[in-house]
Amino acid sequence: VQLQASGGGFVQAGGSLTLSCAASGRAVYSYGVGWFRQTPGKEREFVAAISWELSTDYADSVKGRFTISRDNNKNTVSLQMNSLKTEDTAIYYCAADRWAATNLQGRTYDYWGQGTQVTVSS
Repeated sequence: VQLQASGGGFVQAGGSLTLSCAASGRAVYSYGVGWFRQTPGKEREFVAAISWELSTDYADSVKGRFTISRDNNKNTVSLQMNSLKTEDTAIYYCAADRWAATNLQGRTYDYWGQGTQVTVSS
């Protein structure tokens, strides 16, 4: 499966953005999909994930602000980001793993898309 992340941009603190991860090559319904982010000099960190069975998991830092969802008919997974903070600034990546249902934060994802930059200004 190939993944294409989009939807990044510039936004003021408190604003919202929606990221989209479009899958091609295979139907995304059989994949767990996660969002990760990375800033220069820091390790990549988990943000949110949704299993193929529709269970979700979130990093503590984004709980209550971010919502992950999937539309299997459109072969996409979205990340709605509200109440954005300057510390949310990063390159965001989506990743997929076949039949992923558990340990969404710690598992190894086999497929990765290119990143999309999110910049939150104060």
